[in-house]
Amino acid sequence: MESIRPLLFIAVLAHLVLLGAAKHPHIIFIVADDLGWNDVGWHNDQMFTPNLDKMASRGVILNSSYVQPVCTPSRNCFMTGYYPFHTGLQHNVILVNTPGYLPSNFTTLPQKLKEIGYTTHMVGKWHLGFCNWKYTPTYRGFDSFMGYYNGAEDYFTHVRENGYDFRFNKSVHHPQEGEYSANVIAARAVEILDSVDPVRDQLYLYLPFQSVHAPLEVPERYENIYANISTKNRRTYCGMVSALDEAVGNITTALRDRGFMDNALIVFTTDNGGPTYEAANNLPLRGAKTTLWEGGTRGASFVYSENLLQKTGYTNSEMIHAVDWFPTLLTLAGGKPDAGMDGVNQWPTVSSGAPSARSEFVYNIDDISKNAAIRVGQYKLIEGSPGHFNGWTPLPPLAASDMVNASFPKHQLFDLQADPTEHHNIASDHPHVVSKLLDRLSFHKATMVPANNPRADPASNPQNFGGNWSPGWC
Repeated sequence: MESIRPLLFIAVLAHLVLLGAAKHPHIIFIVADDLGWNDVGWHNDQMFTPNLDKMASRGVILNSSYVQPVCTPSRNCFMTGYYPFHTGLQHNVILVNTPGYLPSNFTTLPQKLKEIGYTTHMVGKWHLGFCNWKYTPTYRGFDSFMGYYNGAEDYFTHVRENGYDFRFNKSVHHPQEGEYSANVIAARAVEILDSVDPVRDQLYLYLPFQSVHAPLEVPERYENIYANISTKNRRTYCGMVSALDEAVGNITTALRDRGFMDNALIVFTTDNGGPTYEAANNLPLRGAKTTLWEGGTRGASFVYSENLLQKTGYTNSEMIHAVDWFPTLLTLAGGKPDAGMDGVNQWPTVSSGAPSARSEFVYNIDDISKNAAIRVGQYKLIEGSPGHFNGWTPLPPLAASDMVNASFPKHQLFDLQADPTEHHNIASDHPHVVSKLLDRLSFHKATMVPANNPRADPASNPQNFGGNWSPGWC
């Protein structure tokens, strides 16, 4: 008996060491692509998203979580904690044949997490530049990457225009023929979970899904869920949302079965508002993807954890911006964000409902489109044209809004507390508020770097790389 005690002590000590090493949580960051405000079950009971709904209702629904009008700038925010107008990515997206990129002098969230012992994996859409290897995921902090560099590719063939775009780390990768993108991403996520010890390791898993970006493609069984919808595009789009929901459900089941959920935080967000001109819907919000309206920038989002959140089962309306996820998650993981970044730590807000750590944010400052928007407290100021899709687009088969390419005054002011759907421009009634917000906007404009908006480069042609979109041309 005496000889067993030292062994028992050593075993207990080893177990405690392992528990201590796992005190910081696993972080699963899920990004949906082009998901509309009204395209999730917790906003619209016509949508079939049971897995997402369950986590949203049992976690914290984020009612004022803001993203950028399009995807590259939002991904920039998630990855760096800086506004796009500080990295040069404020205009449009990185086009497939242009040498745009997230500048390498910005340290990414996975790089920071690796420094403090996390294992970091990415599955899905990158869209932050690929013309040189140094701009690709495994050079920006990820231990592994499976996915694609660009956007808007075929969900089954992974072809974009005249080239193939799918990788495993640096190698061209061909998933099983005919397998739907959402299922490919979920299967790889489960494979990663099987390679990580939930007690010994700390995992950062970044899952930027292709779903539900165009092209509108989905296996028929998901589309059949919405047989009552007569409009083909909307029926397909809704099916894509349900396919995404099922894929997320498969991942969360794997997290639970493998013992990760006891110490995990799941963040779910869209990257921008829904493209109503495709088939998405943002009601009751105004506008669409690509615009500065709430419909383009206020994202469907929630956080979920079984043990880490102090207050759950409610809707949080505190102001949060996409740049805040970097310092929030890094702080939760035990790291320290660099001073001077645009993001702020919002963990007290999302975990316990404390007041937001910010009172203002910048929607965007675009020196090419000559527009900008800022929110200070309850007020939102838009300068220049908000974009091309400016109405409150109803659900099909009703007629779409007639406010495409409408003209607007140079400055519009909205009280989002009283008028969250932006029906009433009150700029002429509150000139002092307009002046105050213009001063704040001018302050931020003084820190802007010019947009990096390069021309198409024929050196990018996939035919130069065996038919694949590939790094090596800038």
